[in-house]
Amino acid sequence: MATLTEAPPPLSPTAPEKKPPRRRGRFTPYWLLLPGILWLLVFFALPMIYQASTSVQTGSLEEGYKVTWHFATYWDALSQYWPQFLRSILYAGAATILCLVLGYPLAYLIAFRAGRWRNLIMILVIAPFFTSFLIRTLAWKTILADSGPVVSALNTLHVLDVTDWLGWTAGDRVLATPLAVVCGLTYNFLPFMILPLYTSLERIDGRLHEAAGDLYARPVTVFRKVTFPLSMPGVVSGTLLTFIPAAGDYVNADLLGSTDTRMVGNVIQTQFLRILDYPTAAALSFILMAAILFMVTLYIRKSGTEDLV
Repeated sequence: MATLTEAPPPLSPTAPEKKPPRRRGRFTPYWLLLPGILWLLVFFALPMIYQASTSVQTGSLEEGYKVTWHFATYWDALSQYWPQFLRSILYAGAATILCLVLGYPLAYLIAFRAGRWRNLIMILVIAPFFTSFLIRTLAWKTILADSGPVVSALNTLHVLDVTDWLGWTAGDRVLATPLAVVCGLTYNFLPFMILPLYTSLERIDGRLHEAAGDLYARPVTVFRKVTFPLSMPGVVSGTLLTFIPAAGDYVNADLLGSTDTRMVGNVIQTQFLRILDYPTAAALSFILMAAILFMVTLYIRKSGTEDLV
């Protein structure tokens, strides 16, 4: 009993808690981000702010422009140039669909069937980047010349009869028509579709295809149930990288089209460099940016994937 009733021995004094040592270099990531943030501020944010102020100004080049918060410029620009906006969306959408139809099989070939030829095919895909965008577009004027082999072959196959009926060509002529503009857009932006598709397809585990085959799935079913759903990040990335620059392009419509195929990029260029109507040009730029941003946001939500390549 005496043993049980004895007081417990006094506890030894606990050592004072040591504060964790301060980690050195915890601000290093922020310092590494600083050059990129400054670049975006100087070359993106500030020009955007300047253009926003320009779009609500009134005046002339001789008298000078003043900020009068004239938001009617946006409505005037949209009501006057809505056909060019609609044409830009239509041409960019057609070029994006063609790039997807042409680029997906090639990306699939590179990812799964190219073998030792993979690097060579990849070099051929990016080879157009070795030359100027302007030179590549001018080359299509020779390819689609009225007396060239392409137009002769299309006439022989009666393809131009169909495109003429659809309003994409004018008789036996391809140049200065919507078809020529769409062909130029498709060629110039096709690599932007192939590269994300290839990256996404290459990530697919080949054992998934083997497992689907073991379950007696046909090749079409494997593609529809396995390959294409897993490549959706590449599809979304490729379509965005193609559609966004194509909608604002003006070189292809200027060199391969005519006054009837002018896109909104041509109007903005004319307003900035020839007519010198800076408020209207700035308003057109912001309307185009807002329209593309709305469509891109809606498209990403409807696509069901946010894991972009």
